[in-house]
Amino acid sequence: MTNTLVLVRHGQSEWNKLNLFTGIRDPGLTDKGLIEARWAGRVLRDEKHSFDYAFTSNLRRAQATLDIILAELSQSATPITRNAALNERDYGALTGLDKDAAKKRFGEDMVHLWRRSYDVAPPGGESLKDTGARVMPYYQDHILPLVLSGKSVIVVAHGNSLRSLIMHLEKLAGDAIWKRELATAAPVVYRLSASGEVETQKDLVPSEGRDDGMG
Repeated sequence: MTNTLVLVRHGQSEWNKLNLFTGIRDPGLTDKGLIEARWAGRVLRDEKHSFDYAFTSNLRRAQATLDIILAELSQSATPITRNAALNERDYGALTGLDKDAAKKRFGEDMVHLWRRSYDVAPPGGESLKDTGARVMPYYQDHILPLVLSGKSVIVVAHGNSLRSLIMHLEKLAGDAIWKRELATAAPVVYRLSASGEVETQKDLVPSEGRDDGMG
């Protein structure tokens, strides 16, 4: 498949499991996250995907997810580019806080606003708009040209850095992006036109309770 762009959110991290705001912190994957990453690789293998280039963030939960996916595809030699432009949104003062504790400290309405508004950032952190301001130029300069040249590219990153890219690809408004499901380690496959518009889209959504295929 040419002119193909595949986006994958990393598998469950240790801080995801603990219900903490993670952002630019760097926890590893949980056992569940490892299983999710293997599932993503296997479903892409079943769909017969082959990648010319791979991109990921500077954070190890995304890097590990990508490495596992490529290993499942027997494509570990695929060139990988790592860049901080694809890092997760910086949650600022919320980083490291339990999400329920954050509501008690700052107020439920304020935490909801910081989490779900497009352009309101938590203290010292980034809004989704801010995240997109670094993701989109990197995409336009480094990823899109490869796809438009006929290559197949996979990007493994984070919930918010990918949402900012999905907003552009799927032409979603700021308030609509939060209704767009983006499960951990569930590939979204796009086929792009010569102008970079989405011609086809396919979400490879996991069934309830992914297993590692090991019995």
